[in-house]
Amino acid sequence: MSTADLGLPVDVPSTALFTDRYELTMLQAALRSGAANRRSVFETFTRRLPEGRRYGVVAGTGRVLDAVENFRFDAPVLDYLEREGVVDADTLQWLAGYRFRGDIWGYPEGEVYFPGSPILRVEGTFAEAVLLETVVLSILNHDSAIAAAASRMAVAAGGRPLMEMGARRTHELAAVAASRAAYVGGFGSSSNLAAGFRYGLPTIGTSAHAFTLLHDTERDAFTAQVESLGRETTLLVDTYDVAEAVRAAVEVAGPRLGAVRIDSGDLLLLAHRVRQQLDDLGAKDTRIVVTSDLDEYAIASLAAAPVDAYGVGTSLVTGSGHPTCSMVYKLVARAASDDPGAPLLPVAKKSLGGKTSVGGRKWAARRLDADGVAEAEVVGTGPVPGDLAGRQLLVPLVRAGEIVGREPLEAARARHITARANLPLSATQLSRGEPVLPTETL
Repeated sequence: MSTADLGLPVDVPSTALFTDRYELTMLQAALRSGAANRRSVFETFTRRLPEGRRYGVVAGTGRVLDAVENFRFDAPVLDYLEREGVVDADTLQWLAGYRFRGDIWGYPEGEVYFPGSPILRVEGTFAEAVLLETVVLSILNHDSAIAAAASRMAVAAGGRPLMEMGARRTHELAAVAASRAAYVGGFGSSSNLAAGFRYGLPTIGTSAHAFTLLHDTERDAFTAQVESLGRETTLLVDTYDVAEAVRAAVEVAGPRLGAVRIDSGDLLLLAHRVRQQLDDLGAKDTRIVVTSDLDEYAIASLAAAPVDAYGVGTSLVTGSGHPTCSMVYKLVARAASDDPGAPLLPVAKKSLGGKTSVGGRKWAARRLDADGVAEAEVVGTGPVPGDLAGRQLLVPLVRAGEIVGREPLEAARARHITARANLPLSATQLSRGEPVLPTETL
Protein backbone atom coordinates (compact mmCIF):
# COMPACT_ATOMS: atom_id res chain seq x y z
CA MET A 1 0.00 0.00 0.00
CA SER A 2 1.38 3.40 -0.92
CA THR A 3 1.71 6.41 1.35
CA ALA A 4 -0.99 8.08 -0.75
CA ASP A 5 -3.38 5.29 0.25
CA LEU A 6 -2.76 6.21 3.88
CA GLY A 7 -3.49 9.86 3.41
CA LEU A 8 0.17 10.80 3.79
CA PRO A 9 2.01 13.51 1.90
CA VAL A 10 3.85 11.90 -1.00
CA ASP A 11 7.23 12.98 0.37
CA VAL A 12 6.75 11.02 3.62
CA PRO A 13 7.98 7.48 2.91
CA SER A 14 6.66 5.71 5.99
CA THR A 15 4.65 6.04 9.19
CA ALA A 16 7.75 5.65 11.40
CA LEU A 17 7.95 9.33 12.30
CA PHE A 18 4.31 9.51 13.33
CA THR A 19 5.65 9.06 16.83
CA ASP A 20 6.96 10.87 19.88
CA ARG A 21 10.68 11.22 20.46
CA TYR A 22 10.56 9.40 23.77
CA GLU A 23 9.53 6.15 22.06
CA LEU A 24 12.97 6.11 20.44
CA THR A 25 14.88 7.24 23.50
CA MET A 26 13.19 4.49 25.54
CA LEU A 27 14.25 2.04 22.86
CA GLN A 28 17.87 3.21 23.03
CA ALA A 29 17.98 2.90 26.81
CA ALA A 30 16.31 -0.54 26.73
CA LEU A 31 18.81 -1.76 24.15
CA ARG A 32 21.61 -0.56 26.40
CA SER A 33 20.13 -2.16 29.54
CA GLY A 34 19.54 -5.48 27.80
CA ALA A 35 15.77 -5.46 28.43
CA ALA A 36 14.68 -4.50 24.92
CA ASN A 37 14.10 -8.09 23.82
CA ARG A 38 11.89 -9.07 26.71
CA ARG A 39 8.55 -10.39 25.50
CA SER A 40 5.94 -7.75 26.31
CA VAL A 41 2.20 -7.15 26.12
CA PHE A 42 0.76 -3.67 25.59
CA GLU A 43 -2.95 -2.92 25.69
CA THR A 44 -4.99 0.03 24.47
CA PHE A 45 -7.99 0.97 26.59
CA THR A 46 -9.79 3.94 28.06
CA ARG A 47 -10.46 4.45 31.75
CA ARG A 48 -13.71 6.28 31.08
CA LEU A 49 -16.02 7.26 28.26
CA PRO A 50 -16.47 10.95 27.38
CA GLU A 51 -18.85 12.54 29.84
CA GLY A 52 -22.43 11.53 29.23
CA ARG A 53 -21.68 8.97 26.51
CA ARG A 54 -23.28 5.54 26.88
CA TYR A 55 -20.92 3.54 24.64
CA GLY A 56 -17.81 3.95 22.49
CA VAL A 57 -17.25 2.84 18.89
CA VAL A 58 -14.03 1.23 17.68
CA ALA A 59 -12.88 2.88 14.46
CA GLY A 60 -9.55 3.21 12.70
CA THR A 61 -8.50 -0.43 13.03
CA GLY A 62 -7.92 -0.76 9.30
CA ARG A 63 -5.81 2.39 9.32
CA VAL A 64 -3.79 1.02 12.25
CA LEU A 65 -2.99 -2.09 10.22
CA ASP A 66 -1.84 0.06 7.31
CA ALA A 67 0.31 2.13 9.66
CA VAL A 68 1.93 -0.95 11.20
CA GLU A 69 2.69 -2.36 7.76
CA ASN A 70 4.28 0.91 6.68
CA PHE A 71 6.26 1.50 9.89
CA ARG A 72 9.73 1.43 8.34
CA PHE A 73 12.90 3.38 9.07
CA ASP A 74 14.24 3.99 5.58
CA ALA A 75 17.30 6.01 4.63
CA PRO A 76 15.75 9.52 4.75
CA VAL A 77 14.20 8.81 8.15
CA LEU A 78 17.44 7.40 9.55
CA ASP A 79 19.39 10.35 8.16
CA TYR A 80 17.02 12.72 9.93
CA LEU A 81 17.33 10.87 13.25
CA GLU A 82 21.11 10.88 12.98
CA ARG A 83 21.29 14.52 11.97
CA GLU A 84 19.10 15.59 14.89
CA GLY A 85 20.92 13.36 17.37
CA VAL A 86 17.72 11.65 18.44
CA VAL A 87 19.37 8.26 19.07
CA ASP A 88 22.86 6.79 18.94
CA ALA A 89 24.53 4.78 16.19
CA ASP A 90 23.68 1.37 17.65
CA THR A 91 20.00 2.28 17.86
CA LEU A 92 20.01 3.60 14.30
CA GLN A 93 21.44 0.29 13.14
CA TRP A 94 18.68 -1.57 15.01
CA LEU A 95 16.00 0.68 13.53
CA ALA A 96 17.28 0.11 10.01
CA GLY A 97 16.11 -3.50 10.24
CA TYR A 98 12.87 -2.79 12.11
CA ARG A 99 9.81 -4.77 11.18
CA PHE A 100 6.98 -5.51 13.55
CA ARG A 101 7.08 -9.31 13.87
CA GLY A 102 4.74 -9.75 16.79
CA ASP A 103 1.00 -10.35 17.18
CA ILE A 104 -1.87 -7.90 17.45
CA TRP A 105 -5.36 -8.74 18.67
CA GLY A 106 -8.21 -6.29 18.93
CA TYR A 107 -11.89 -5.52 18.96
CA PRO A 108 -12.97 -5.63 15.30
CA GLU A 109 -13.72 -2.28 13.72
CA GLY A 110 -17.28 -1.12 14.28
CA GLU A 111 -17.62 -2.97 17.59
CA VAL A 112 -18.67 -1.01 20.67
CA TYR A 113 -16.49 -0.71 23.76
CA PHE A 114 -16.65 0.42 27.40
CA PRO A 115 -14.25 1.59 30.14
CA GLY A 116 -11.52 -0.99 30.59
CA SER A 117 -12.18 -2.82 27.32
CA PRO A 118 -8.83 -4.07 25.92
CA ILE A 119 -9.52 -2.53 22.51
CA LEU A 120 -6.12 -3.47 21.09
CA ARG A 121 -3.47 -5.88 22.41
CA VAL A 122 0.05 -5.72 20.97
CA GLU A 123 2.46 -8.56 21.75
CA GLY A 124 6.14 -8.76 20.82
CA THR A 125 9.45 -7.67 22.22
CA PHE A 126 9.42 -4.44 24.20
CA ALA A 127 11.52 -2.82 21.49
CA GLU A 128 9.21 -3.57 18.58
CA ALA A 129 5.94 -2.98 20.43
CA VAL A 130 6.75 0.26 22.26
CA LEU A 131 7.47 2.06 18.97
CA LEU A 132 3.84 1.67 17.84
CA GLU A 133 2.30 3.49 20.81
CA THR A 134 1.92 6.97 19.38
CA VAL A 135 0.66 6.08 15.92
CA VAL A 136 -1.83 3.56 17.34
CA LEU A 137 -3.24 6.08 19.80
CA SER A 138 -3.28 8.88 17.24
CA ILE A 139 -5.45 6.84 14.89
CA LEU A 140 -7.76 5.14 17.39
CA ASN A 141 -8.39 8.22 19.54
CA HIS A 142 -9.34 10.32 16.54
CA ASP A 143 -11.31 7.83 14.48
CA SER A 144 -13.21 6.33 17.41
CA ALA A 145 -14.27 9.80 18.56
CA ILE A 146 -15.66 10.59 15.12
CA ALA A 147 -17.39 7.22 14.81
CA ALA A 148 -19.04 7.61 18.22
CA ALA A 149 -20.42 11.01 17.25
CA ALA A 150 -21.58 9.58 13.92
CA SER A 151 -23.31 6.70 15.66
CA ARG A 152 -25.26 9.05 17.93
CA MET A 153 -26.27 11.13 14.92
CA ALA A 154 -27.37 8.00 13.07
CA VAL A 155 -29.58 7.07 16.01
CA ALA A 156 -31.05 10.56 16.07
CA ALA A 157 -31.67 10.48 12.32
CA GLY A 158 -33.84 7.39 12.67
CA GLY A 159 -32.88 5.89 9.32
CA ARG A 160 -32.80 9.11 7.30
CA PRO A 161 -29.59 9.48 5.26
CA LEU A 162 -26.63 11.33 6.75
CA MET A 163 -23.96 13.10 4.68
CA GLU A 164 -20.51 14.01 6.03
CA MET A 165 -19.51 17.55 5.02
CA GLY A 166 -16.76 18.54 7.46
CA ALA A 167 -13.61 18.74 5.34
CA ARG A 168 -13.23 22.51 5.72
CA ARG A 169 -13.55 22.33 9.50
CA THR A 170 -10.49 20.22 10.29
CA HIS A 171 -6.97 19.40 9.09
CA GLU A 172 -6.94 18.17 5.50
CA LEU A 173 -5.63 14.69 6.40
CA ALA A 174 -7.84 14.41 9.48
CA ALA A 175 -10.79 15.20 7.20
CA VAL A 176 -10.13 12.08 5.13
CA ALA A 177 -9.88 9.90 8.24
CA ALA A 178 -13.03 11.53 9.64
CA SER A 179 -14.98 10.68 6.50
CA ARG A 180 -13.96 7.05 6.86
CA ALA A 181 -14.82 6.91 10.57
CA ALA A 182 -18.16 8.61 9.98
CA TYR A 183 -19.02 5.93 7.42
CA VAL A 184 -18.28 3.24 10.01
CA GLY A 185 -20.55 5.04 12.48
CA GLY A 186 -23.52 5.26 10.13
CA PHE A 187 -23.07 8.08 7.61
CA GLY A 188 -23.79 7.09 4.04
CA SER A 189 -21.75 9.54 1.99
CA SER A 190 -19.13 12.29 2.13
CA SER A 191 -18.38 15.53 0.34
CA ASN A 192 -14.65 14.71 0.53
CA LEU A 193 -13.31 13.46 -2.79
CA ALA A 194 -10.03 12.27 -1.25
CA ALA A 195 -12.04 9.99 1.04
CA GLY A 196 -14.06 8.78 -1.90
CA PHE A 197 -10.90 8.04 -3.88
CA ARG A 198 -9.00 6.41 -1.03
CA TYR A 199 -11.75 4.38 0.64
CA GLY A 200 -14.43 4.02 -2.02
CA LEU A 201 -16.97 6.12 -0.11
CA PRO A 202 -19.98 7.49 -2.01
CA THR A 203 -19.53 11.24 -2.54
CA ILE A 204 -22.08 14.03 -2.77
CA GLY A 205 -22.25 17.75 -3.50
CA THR A 206 -23.78 20.25 -5.93
CA SER A 207 -23.39 23.98 -5.22
CA ALA A 208 -22.84 26.64 -2.55
CA HIS A 209 -24.23 30.13 -2.06
CA ALA A 210 -21.32 31.50 -4.07
CA PHE A 211 -22.73 29.86 -7.20
CA THR A 212 -26.05 31.63 -6.73
CA LEU A 213 -24.37 34.95 -5.96
CA LEU A 214 -22.23 34.61 -9.09
CA HIS A 215 -25.29 34.82 -11.35
CA ASP A 216 -27.44 37.87 -12.02
CA THR A 217 -30.53 36.17 -10.62
CA GLU A 218 -31.32 33.10 -8.57
CA ARG A 219 -33.30 31.73 -11.49
CA ASP A 220 -30.22 32.04 -13.72
CA ALA A 221 -28.19 30.05 -11.19
CA PHE A 222 -30.83 27.33 -10.95
CA THR A 223 -31.12 27.13 -14.73
CA ALA A 224 -27.36 26.75 -15.14
CA GLN A 225 -27.20 24.02 -12.49
CA VAL A 226 -30.13 22.05 -13.86
CA GLU A 227 -28.83 22.28 -17.43
CA SER A 228 -25.44 21.06 -16.23
CA LEU A 229 -26.37 18.43 -13.64
CA GLY A 230 -29.90 17.43 -14.57
CA ARG A 231 -33.27 17.66 -12.85
CA GLU A 232 -32.25 15.25 -10.08
CA THR A 233 -29.80 17.81 -8.70
CA THR A 234 -30.17 19.55 -5.33
CA LEU A 235 -30.84 23.30 -5.45
CA LEU A 236 -29.80 25.54 -2.55
CA VAL A 237 -32.83 27.69 -1.72
CA ASP A 238 -31.86 29.95 1.20
CA THR A 239 -29.56 32.52 -0.41
CA TYR A 240 -32.31 35.18 -0.51
CA ASP A 241 -35.98 34.39 0.08
CA VAL A 242 -36.76 30.70 0.61
CA ALA A 243 -40.33 30.75 -0.70
CA GLU A 244 -39.35 32.62 -3.85
CA ALA A 245 -36.42 30.27 -4.38
CA VAL A 246 -38.55 27.13 -4.04
CA ARG A 247 -41.02 28.53 -6.56
CA ALA A 248 -38.24 29.34 -9.01
CA ALA A 249 -36.60 25.95 -8.46
CA VAL A 250 -39.73 24.04 -9.40
CA GLU A 251 -40.44 26.33 -12.35
CA VAL A 252 -36.91 25.75 -13.68
CA ALA A 253 -36.55 22.02 -12.95
CA GLY A 254 -40.17 20.94 -12.98
CA PRO A 255 -41.90 18.67 -10.47
CA ARG A 256 -39.18 16.05 -10.90
CA LEU A 257 -36.60 18.25 -9.12
CA GLY A 258 -34.42 15.96 -7.02
CA ALA A 259 -34.04 17.99 -3.83
CA VAL A 260 -33.80 21.41 -2.25
CA ARG A 261 -31.28 22.26 0.46
CA ILE A 262 -31.86 24.59 3.41
CA ASP A 263 -28.70 25.82 5.14
CA SER A 264 -29.93 28.49 7.57
CA GLY A 265 -32.82 29.77 9.62
CA ASP A 266 -35.41 27.93 11.70
CA LEU A 267 -35.02 24.52 10.09
CA LEU A 268 -38.10 23.00 11.73
CA LEU A 269 -40.39 25.79 10.57
CA LEU A 270 -38.79 26.10 7.14
CA ALA A 271 -38.92 22.37 6.49
CA HIS A 272 -42.68 22.30 7.09
CA ARG A 273 -43.26 25.39 4.95
CA VAL A 274 -41.08 24.13 2.11
CA ARG A 275 -42.72 20.70 2.15
CA GLN A 276 -46.15 22.25 1.87
CA GLN A 277 -45.02 24.56 -0.89
CA LEU A 278 -43.36 21.74 -2.86
CA ASP A 279 -46.50 19.62 -2.56
CA ASP A 280 -48.69 22.51 -3.69
CA LEU A 281 -46.43 23.00 -6.71
CA GLY A 282 -46.72 19.33 -7.64
CA ALA A 283 -43.17 18.43 -6.57
CA LYS A 284 -44.32 15.82 -4.10
CA ASP A 285 -41.23 13.63 -4.59
CA THR A 286 -38.69 16.44 -4.25
CA ARG A 287 -36.61 15.79 -1.15
CA ILE A 288 -35.61 18.30 1.55
CA VAL A 289 -32.01 18.32 2.76
CA VAL A 290 -30.92 20.41 5.77
CA THR A 291 -27.29 21.35 6.54
CA SER A 292 -26.99 24.12 9.14
CA ASP A 293 -24.49 23.43 11.99
CA LEU A 294 -26.24 20.20 12.93
CA ASP A 295 -25.35 17.85 15.76
CA GLU A 296 -27.18 14.86 17.22
CA TYR A 297 -29.45 17.08 19.31
CA ALA A 298 -30.43 19.29 16.38
CA ILE A 299 -31.07 16.20 14.28
CA ALA A 300 -33.25 14.70 17.01
CA SER A 301 -35.24 17.95 17.24
CA LEU A 302 -36.10 17.55 13.55
CA ALA A 303 -37.44 14.02 13.93
CA ALA A 304 -41.02 15.16 13.29
CA ALA A 305 -40.06 17.50 10.46
CA PRO A 306 -40.46 16.56 6.78
CA VAL A 307 -36.69 16.31 6.32
CA ASP A 308 -35.29 13.63 4.02
CA ALA A 309 -31.54 13.88 4.71
CA TYR A 310 -29.03 15.69 6.90
CA GLY A 311 -25.61 17.10 6.09
CA VAL A 312 -23.26 17.47 9.06
CA GLY A 313 -19.86 19.15 9.22
CA THR A 314 -18.21 20.82 12.20
CA SER A 315 -19.85 18.85 15.00
CA LEU A 316 -19.09 15.52 13.36
CA VAL A 317 -15.40 16.05 12.59
CA THR A 318 -14.78 17.39 16.10
CA GLY A 319 -16.44 14.42 17.79
CA SER A 320 -19.49 16.47 18.76
CA GLY A 321 -17.68 18.06 21.67
CA HIS A 322 -15.43 15.08 22.41
CA PRO A 323 -12.58 15.05 19.84
CA THR A 324 -10.65 12.28 21.60
CA CYS A 325 -11.50 9.09 23.47
CA SER A 326 -8.67 9.36 26.04
CA MET A 327 -7.34 5.95 25.06
CA VAL A 328 -3.98 4.92 26.48
CA TYR A 329 -1.38 2.28 25.49
CA LYS A 330 0.03 0.59 28.57
CA LEU A 331 2.47 -2.22 29.26
CA VAL A 332 0.45 -4.83 31.18
CA ALA A 333 2.82 -7.83 31.12
CA ARG A 334 6.44 -8.58 30.36
CA ALA A 335 8.70 -11.62 30.49
CA ALA A 336 10.83 -12.26 33.55
CA SER A 337 13.92 -12.40 31.32
CA ASP A 338 15.12 -12.44 27.71
CA ASP A 339 14.59 -16.20 27.57
CA PRO A 340 11.85 -16.85 24.96
CA GLY A 341 10.26 -19.32 27.36
CA ALA A 342 10.31 -17.02 30.37
CA PRO A 343 6.89 -16.59 32.02
CA LEU A 344 4.97 -13.37 31.62
CA LEU A 345 4.70 -11.23 34.72
CA PRO A 346 1.76 -8.84 35.10
CA VAL A 347 2.80 -5.20 35.52
CA ALA A 348 0.65 -2.13 36.15
CA LYS A 349 0.88 1.56 36.89
CA LYS A 350 -0.15 2.29 40.48
CA SER A 351 0.28 6.07 40.71
CA LEU A 352 -2.23 8.37 42.38
CA GLY A 353 -4.71 10.58 40.56
CA GLY A 354 -6.78 7.88 38.84
CA LYS A 355 -4.18 6.97 36.20
CA THR A 356 -3.89 3.36 37.29
CA SER A 357 -4.01 0.26 35.14
CA VAL A 358 -4.69 -3.43 35.66
CA GLY A 359 -1.82 -5.81 35.00
CA GLY A 360 -1.97 -9.01 33.00
CA ARG A 361 -2.77 -10.11 29.44
CA LYS A 362 -6.52 -9.78 29.11
CA TRP A 363 -9.41 -11.31 27.27
CA ALA A 364 -12.83 -9.70 26.91
CA ALA A 365 -16.32 -11.05 26.37
CA ARG A 366 -19.83 -9.66 26.37
CA ARG A 367 -22.36 -11.43 28.54
CA LEU A 368 -25.95 -11.56 27.29
CA ASP A 369 -29.19 -11.83 29.23
CA ALA A 370 -31.93 -14.39 28.58
CA ASP A 371 -33.28 -12.26 25.73
CA GLY A 372 -29.93 -12.02 23.97
CA VAL A 373 -29.33 -8.40 24.98
CA ALA A 374 -25.90 -7.44 26.26
CA GLU A 375 -25.77 -6.97 30.02
CA ALA A 376 -22.07 -6.67 30.89
CA GLU A 377 -18.58 -6.28 29.44
CA VAL A 378 -16.45 -8.92 31.15
CA VAL A 379 -12.66 -8.53 31.18
CA GLY A 380 -10.31 -11.08 32.72
CA THR A 381 -6.75 -12.36 32.89
CA GLY A 382 -7.34 -15.98 33.88
CA PRO A 383 -9.21 -18.80 32.17
CA VAL A 384 -12.28 -17.77 30.18
CA PRO A 385 -15.47 -19.12 31.81
CA GLY A 386 -17.22 -21.68 29.67
CA ASP A 387 -20.37 -19.62 29.24
CA LEU A 388 -18.32 -16.76 27.79
CA ALA A 389 -16.00 -18.77 25.57
CA GLY A 390 -18.16 -18.17 22.50
CA ARG A 391 -18.65 -14.47 23.28
CA GLN A 392 -15.03 -13.30 23.17
CA LEU A 393 -14.47 -9.96 21.51
CA LEU A 394 -10.81 -9.83 20.51
CA VAL A 395 -9.92 -11.15 17.06
CA PRO A 396 -6.48 -11.70 15.45
CA LEU A 397 -5.29 -8.73 13.40
CA VAL A 398 -1.57 -9.48 12.98
CA ARG A 399 0.20 -12.84 13.36
CA ALA A 400 4.00 -12.98 13.44
CA GLY A 401 4.12 -9.64 11.68
CA GLU A 402 1.69 -10.59 8.91
CA ILE A 403 -1.58 -8.67 8.56
CA VAL A 404 -4.49 -11.12 8.88
CA GLY A 405 -7.34 -8.86 9.95
CA ARG A 406 -8.02 -6.67 6.94
CA GLU A 407 -11.64 -6.49 5.85
CA PRO A 408 -13.86 -4.31 3.65
CA LEU A 409 -15.07 -1.09 5.25
CA GLU A 410 -18.63 -2.26 4.66
CA ALA A 411 -18.01 -5.10 7.13
CA ALA A 412 -17.11 -2.63 9.90
CA ARG A 413 -20.15 -0.50 9.09
CA ALA A 414 -22.48 -3.51 9.22
CA ARG A 415 -20.86 -4.77 12.41
CA HIS A 416 -21.54 -1.51 14.17
CA ILE A 417 -25.23 -1.61 13.31
CA THR A 418 -25.44 -5.10 14.79
CA ALA A 419 -23.37 -4.28 17.88
CA ARG A 420 -25.44 -1.20 18.68
CA ALA A 421 -28.70 -3.09 18.16
CA ASN A 422 -27.59 -5.71 20.71
CA LEU A 423 -27.15 -3.11 23.45
CA PRO A 424 -29.91 -2.23 25.92
CA LEU A 425 -32.39 0.24 24.46
CA SER A 426 -31.15 2.99 26.78
CA ALA A 427 -27.90 3.06 24.78
CA THR A 428 -29.69 5.09 22.12
CA GLN A 429 -30.82 7.82 24.51
CA LEU A 430 -29.10 11.13 23.82
CA SER A 431 -29.52 12.27 27.42
CA ARG A 432 -26.41 12.12 29.57
CA GLY A 433 -25.84 8.93 31.52
CA GLU A 434 -23.39 6.29 32.62
CA PRO A 435 -22.03 3.59 30.27
CA VAL A 436 -24.92 1.39 29.28
CA LEU A 437 -22.96 -1.74 30.26
CA PRO A 438 -20.93 -2.21 33.41
CA THR A 439 -17.39 -3.54 33.05
CA GLU A 440 -16.78 -6.58 35.25
CA THR A 441 -13.25 -7.85 35.93
CA LEU A 442 -12.38 -11.48 36.62
